[in-house]
Amino acid sequence: MPCAPLRSVLLPDANSLELRLSHPTPKECVEIWRSTSASWRDSLTVPVYLKESLYLTTVPLAKDGGMTDWVLVDKNLPPDHRSILCSCESFRKRALTSDPEGNVNDAIIHAIASVFCPPGQRSRGYASRMMRELAQVLRTWQSENYRCIGSILYSEIGKEYYAKRGWRPNLTNSHVEFQSTTTCHQLLAQLVPSEDLAELCHRDEVMIRKAMAIPAEGAETRMTVIPDLDHMLWHIDKEEFACKELINCLPVDEKKLHAEDNHKQLDYLKAVLEAAQAEAAEWRLDQVQLWDPSPAVRDMIVQSGIEHVLVDRQEDGIASGVWYDSSGEVEKAPHWLNNEYYSWC
Repeated sequence: MPCAPLRSVLLPDANSLELRLSHPTPKECVEIWRSTSASWRDSLTVPVYLKESLYLTTVPLAKDGGMTDWVLVDKNLPPDHRSILCSCESFRKRALTSDPEGNVNDAIIHAIASVFCPPGQRSRGYASRMMRELAQVLRTWQSENYRCIGSILYSEIGKEYYAKRGWRPNLTNSHVEFQSTTTCHQLLAQLVPSEDLAELCHRDEVMIRKAMAIPAEGAETRMTVIPDLDHMLWHIDKEEFACKELINCLPVDEKKLHAEDNHKQLDYLKAVLEAAQAEAAEWRLDQVQLWDPSPAVRDMIVQSGIEHVLVDRQEDGIASGVWYDSSGEVEKAPHWLNNEYYSWC
């Protein structure tokens, strides 16, 4: 039986004490996915979108309790017989913090995604109520082993809406944009077999830990979301599902690009970027984006001579966060290192 239709009930006030944050049943999840399909299914049919939504609950980062579904509902109504006033998901992610002295600590952070109100329930304050409740719950959610340092989201509706609700936008939200092209230095750039991804992610984490252990006197607290294998596999699995369903074709088994070790850093970067541009052209994509490049990488991009545009995002992909101190109180935003696309989900 589907969830109660909105037209048959009187919608409650968003500030009502009868509303609470809860978790949807499997049947309610299907109803949520049906509601979101009109906005988010892109080229997928509704049945395939429902199939994808279920599949993405079983992949790394989401499975084994990594993803939690949330709904705002009337607490007096039973599951499967209540209106879903608003819904979202949260993902538990591994994170690191370091202080000005270079003391590095493991932590967790929750990433909020898929915030959605059905059209008939918008402009009633339900999303605000849900986010307010969620900000409180996530402070201690799944924090048995590591302290939760905050919750983040990537806004697709600009900077103001979520900022007013506590999720302040990161100071920088930028990427470098390259147009797709068939030019590629195949001799320098090599595809990475999928079985090597775990080792590459481990090496990334080791390098990040070393960088964050370097003292930065006078600097603010630093934070990063660890670019671990689960993040990469979530994106890869989502991409492969869509490719198989839409064109009955999977990307080649290799998932990343790297440069051979017999050239300098500038040559590495140029080769990998050109290979990415060529692959984008092969898949009929318009562009390649490199999120949050360091000043050194920006300089090398200029030196490479590759045509590019630096984009300062103002409306979509706005990394935003609520940050907690050791006692769970809201504190000043840390310096977010590696604000890259892998942490979006």
